[in-house]
Amino acid sequence: MTTHADIARALQSRWPEHRIAPGLARVQALADLLGGPQRGYPVIQIAGTNGKGSTALMIDALLRALNLRVGRIASPHLTDLTERVCIDGEPMEADAFDALVGDVMPLVDIVDAERHDGVAMTFFEVMTALAFEAFAQAPVDVAVVEVGMGGITDATNIADAEVAVIGPIDLDHTHLLGATIAEIAAEKAGIIKPGSVVVTAVQHPDADAAIAARAAEMGVRVLREGVDFALIDRVPAVGGQVIRVDTAAGPVGDLMLPLHGEHMARNAALAVAAVEAFLGGRPIPPDALAEGLGGVVAPARLERVRSGPPIILDTCHNVHGTRATLAGLREAYGFAPLIAVVAMMRDKDVEGVLALLADDVATFVCTQVASTDRGLPAEELGELAAEAVGDDRVHVRAALPDALELAVRLADDAGPGAGVLIAGSVILAGEARTLLVRQRAQPDTQEESR
Repeated sequence: MTTHADIARALQSRWPEHRIAPGLARVQALADLLGGPQRGYPVIQIAGTNGKGSTALMIDALLRALNLRVGRIASPHLTDLTERVCIDGEPMEADAFDALVGDVMPLVDIVDAERHDGVAMTFFEVMTALAFEAFAQAPVDVAVVEVGMGGITDATNIADAEVAVIGPIDLDHTHLLGATIAEIAAEKAGIIKPGSVVVTAVQHPDADAAIAARAAEMGVRVLREGVDFALIDRVPAVGGQVIRVDTAAGPVGDLMLPLHGEHMARNAALAVAAVEAFLGGRPIPPDALAEGLGGVVAPARLERVRSGPPIILDTCHNVHGTRATLAGLREAYGFAPLIAVVAMMRDKDVEGVLALLADDVATFVCTQVASTDRGLPAEELGELAAEAVGDDRVHVRAALPDALELAVRLADDAGPGAGVLIAGSVILAGEARTLLVRQRAQPDTQEESR
């Protein structure tokens, strides 16, 4: 391995993160060889079905506004796997990341040879250990750790969270995490440990019961949205929304959040509560609160990546996330007509997502991702879309650049009210963002990149 691309390919050739390998023995063994870096700083850990990434970004921004040095584990990445290891709000530099991989891989080889549970270390396990080690070397004051999938058996769970944050729980990854909300919630509540403070969003009653049971078992207290903290009000504004939240110091308003949708406002309230729990119940000073929330950048979360015609990029990939995305899109943009470029993974509720999109989307351009074989072929997706809305509203373009070109042309032809949404998969969002943002950054364009 001589280049960053070589290193990335080698890491990603390991057991993939969309499958759960049994046990935590491998990642724990590597962490032990590294001296237990995950014990070198306090941890705020975030689980949930949707909103983990944006909540983690907001927690990160608020902590940095308090002049703390923050490490953040994110997953999946959009364009480069260094995005999974962030320090001071930025992905690791590729050279530093590559050097860290070079130092750690001999230890990975040792763990691989031991074949815990009959499996070599997975991609996500190696990335998690790399992040914990990078944070120890930095060093950071606090780590914000986004769970990859589930909770109990997620590689990040070798860390003991001081604050265990649980976002909204819904059905997703049912083939791995359980067939019911109660089963999925029990898995995700596994991040709650003795000594944790639990901060939870409003939940389905079955999820709430599972979280309460785990908290009682661990003997820890739970801070609940709507009881201990809340989003009080929100008003859409240019570039985002102005929110009012209930904090440890009482209601605080006139907070600019540069993200769209009620779901993002609720995630902000969750993030504020999490940081105040980390501070031992003390309020975040008003200037830090305004600075932190006002400076949040969340790529591919209803992100506008082009203006003429407007193209909006989002990572929604399940029914719960799609419902929130569409509500935010209507409120912020109100495109008429809306053209959607869609690609999805085979293991998702494709019919459910298409059914939701059908009410808002005038024309579907069905495509597929290039970087994984998990993706549903464009032709199959097109057939499912046609069953939902009719052949006359569906186009199929297997190559993403061709799909984007067609969607732009359709929006141009439809007039100034039209817009394009790219959605259905995090991987699609990453591939599209790479194409669109790089194009905008080229010298011959008139538009600035974000």
